[in-house]
Amino acid sequence: MMRRAVITGMGIVSPNGIGRTAFAASILAGKSGVKRITRFDPSELHAQVAGEITDFDESKWITPMERKHVSRAIPLAVAATTEACAEAGLDYANMTMEEKREIGMILGSGGGAQEFSEAQYKLYYTGHLKSVSMYSIPSGTMGTLSSEVSMKFGFRGPSHMITTACTSSTDAIGYALQNIQMGILPMYICGGVDVPIAPAIVKTYTMLHALTTKWNDEPERASRPFSADRSGFVLAEGAWTFVLEEYEHAKARGAKILAEVAGYGTTCEAFHRVRLREDAEEPARAVTLAMEQAGVTAEQIDYVNLHGTSTEMNDRVETLALKMALGEARARQVPMSALKSQIGHAQGACGAAGLAATLIAMEASQLPPTINLDVPDPQCDLDYVPDVGRKLHIETAICNCVGFGSKNSALVVRRAH
Repeated sequence: MMRRAVITGMGIVSPNGIGRTAFAASILAGKSGVKRITRFDPSELHAQVAGEITDFDESKWITPMERKHVSRAIPLAVAATTEACAEAGLDYANMTMEEKREIGMILGSGGGAQEFSEAQYKLYYTGHLKSVSMYSIPSGTMGTLSSEVSMKFGFRGPSHMITTACTSSTDAIGYALQNIQMGILPMYICGGVDVPIAPAIVKTYTMLHALTTKWNDEPERASRPFSADRSGFVLAEGAWTFVLEEYEHAKARGAKILAEVAGYGTTCEAFHRVRLREDAEEPARAVTLAMEQAGVTAEQIDYVNLHGTSTEMNDRVETLALKMALGEARARQVPMSALKSQIGHAQGACGAAGLAATLIAMEASQLPPTINLDVPDPQCDLDYVPDVGRKLHIETAICNCVGFGSKNSALVVRRAH
């Protein structure tokens, strides 16, 4: 019999709230964290807004000397993981070596330390070679990100990075779930972190015609999933991490259980670098696989946290996928909302962000709204909880993700009984 996996801790550093309390208050109230970029002068760029975290003190989590040699992703991930461990009651500073070996790390990130590498290249090509970090190569690789976080906490279990574009953190949580189900380890730190707000990254996304350029003077209105007047997504940064733990292990140590991760499904369309197939078959199948593993039917789904990027194709295809997975009649009955309307698109960390929002909705029995849904798209005709949240008891929910490279992943979470 497969072991069960439950969440016992959650940590959040988000554009609209640092810490789970601030994040919860913002998402339930429909408060946008999108603002004009302040990290660099964006005036020469067509897209000038982002889900930027402006009030985060990096020096609280990493020394200024260390920061010269690593990505901003490190202090964000350390802060989120510290909060997750505190809620889970993990006293990592006083753990035995054997206890530390029983905790694994699986993080997801789409770009990893891409902004760090961009900064190092800029130093090199502008004649500032002596300012380039001696760790620019190891710190610029994906795998080092999870290693840095493991080193901060002393966790000796496997330390892995999953990078599957926008589905990265959903897949990281899914792989942690599978490892717990198989009894490999009793506990994992999992989730996602991404920090894509840098000049060349923004400019390149603009070249893809992926980012919105029409709301530079009204940043909080820029991210508009399922609205007919949307014009692209908004880049965002952040970290959302969880303590995922084997159910009996959590009970034995008296941990508070937030929810159970009951199912995971993932597929690949094998179609295109950035486009989705119009038939929505594989995104729908990912959801169906997650539901099958969890042993739930469409009638048992109370809420869906959508990928909802605010691009015309994604919104339309995802809408069709949910109709296919749940059945059109049931899909029209189930409320769904898109967190990206409030924070923008945190790239590979967005799945973890959606899971965090879903856990808060379950805890509060209140749905976070999809804001900025001013002009409903006729082809996006489900209940997206527009503009204002609503009360609802949630037993079982789906967290959906769709990514570049034809990837699709979904989680089913439910109250643990």
